[in-house]
Amino acid sequence: MNTPGSDPANPLPAEPREIATGEHLPDLETAPGAPAESAEISSGAEFGPIPPPTSVINSHASWGEDFRTSWGWLDLILLLVVAIGSTILSSTVGSWAFFARGVTRVQLENPGAQQSLWILVTQIGVFACLMGFLWFSVALAYRRPFWQTAGWRPLETGKMPKAVVYSGYVLAGGLLCFLVSAISDAYSPQQKLPIQEMFQDRRSALLFVALAVLLAPLIEETIFRGYIYPVVARTFGMGLSVLVTGTLFGLLHAKQLWGGWVQIAMLVMVGIFFTYARAMSRTVVASYLLHLGYNSFMALGFMLSPLGYRALPLGH
Repeated sequence: MNTPGSDPANPLPAEPREIATGEHLPDLETAPGAPAESAEISSGAEFGPIPPPTSVINSHASWGEDFRTSWGWLDLILLLVVAIGSTILSSTVGSWAFFARGVTRVQLENPGAQQSLWILVTQIGVFACLMGFLWFSVALAYRRPFWQTAGWRPLETGKMPKAVVYSGYVLAGGLLCFLVSAISDAYSPQQKLPIQEMFQDRRSALLFVALAVLLAPLIEETIFRGYIYPVVARTFGMGLSVLVTGTLFGLLHAKQLWGGWVQIAMLVMVGIFFTYARAMSRTVVASYLLHLGYNSFMALGFMLSPLGYRALPLGH
């Protein structure tokens, strides 16, 4: 008697009669020793959906990394507390320092050179406290590189030279400043805006320009587009976070432009534009360059304006 597979003419093992004839087929899902997914294997369902291309996977990973932060909403609440507390502290310490120099309270409460200088010194103190908090909550508390973690990743330029792309962003910011200035001039408020009180003398005007060009873009972009935006985007999505973060940025400057409602609305739009650039490029570098160009052209326009001539008289 030949055993299955021993017949040279028929090397394949003979099938059992009940399986060959279809009688008493075992249930693949319940057959002893059969894996649970064996039914799926017979139908080819084990292959699942076709995986997406590698480029799509990398793109999704990049977006996820952009929103992945070690801080959250509680940290944003603490940031607000620090902002309020540092404003009070900086104003108090600044006032004491000015009083020690012989400046009176009346001089600080009324528009003039001393009040302008006091406002600028106070703002620098607030900036220092906020950046100190960010540095602690990112670099020290979580032991991560500060600038890269806060969104300052390299700006992808493709085949274009970096100098050309970077200059293009700065010029785009300057063009945006020109458009906003044109609209603001067309709807100029009847009253004098608080920010105009800053240009009372040469020293205050120069300090304001330096603060607007050298410090404000760096610090404000780190706070709004680097620290706040990823948390909001992770919760509400990219579209709504661009609107929310940009609006917060514009309203931050509302006190300086109080009474100029069109001007405040334009700054909200500027904030949204900056945040959109940061969202699409996935780096704060893009919004920083736009901000730098915007403020630099604004400072240049101020120096060439009648207000700048009065604050910076020639020959002094």
